[in-house]
Amino acid sequence: MMDLQDSVVVVTGSSSGVGAACVRQLAEAGCNVVVNYSRNADGAEAAAAACREFGVETEVVRADVSVDEDCRALVAAAESRWGRLDGLVNNAGTTKFCAHENLDGLSGQDFLDIYSVNLVGPYQMSRAAAPLMRRGGHGSIVNVASIAGVMGIGSSIAYAASKGALITLGLSMARVLGPEIRVNTVCPGFIQGEWLAAGLGAETYERTKSFLENNVPLRQTATADTVAEAIVYFLNGASIVTGETMLLDGGHHLIQTPFARR
Repeated sequence: MMDLQDSVVVVTGSSSGVGAACVRQLAEAGCNVVVNYSRNADGAEAAAAACREFGVETEVVRADVSVDEDCRALVAAAESRWGRLDGLVNNAGTTKFCAHENLDGLSGQDFLDIYSVNLVGPYQMSRAAAPLMRRGGHGSIVNVASIAGVMGIGSSIAYAASKGALITLGLSMARVLGPEIRVNTVCPGFIQGEWLAAGLGAETYERTKSFLENNVPLRQTATADTVAEAIVYFLNGASIVTGETMLLDGGHHLIQTPFARR
């Protein structure tokens, strides 16, 4: 089991949302973090500043996870600064919001663009990180997929398909990276926040949120912090668990929903 105190974790896409919540929670536990961004430099610096308030060290690295050289640079930043890497959170993701019934709304290029970040990116990051993690004798990788990959819902068919593929990637990587490295996947449902509100539009966002919070078994939807809690659990605990997929949706997968998009 990883002791977060003085350990080192790379979190991709950590300038806002779940990624920013994750680095903050890790820092609070005494973990040094690599904060990654592709466009939001101000957000990344703010996330790093919040982490430093807990007395830990941080590195802020611009990298596009769809580019293999950038993935290797992220790992190299951790190795250069600390000489070790204990954890990797594959959180960076993208989508194109498109109603599922609008089959003409997605092109082949849309699929390739989404898969390059949501699937190829985690593969490249895991491949880059594995040698350094193994050198330390242990490691934990957490992939951030989505309930969309389980239920075939979400912002678009391409997004749902990419997250389903990411779940499968987690199973395959768990088989080949043991015994030194555990690989697990979290699948958030509806996550409260500006990103989803902007993508869905205010009216659909509020309507969907209200429906879920009145109908799912736990009567609540996820926040960036509740998703980060589960990620940290897989990093810091669950020492006997690998190849697992955890649904973080308040029980959404147990009900029938009239909304194809979340």
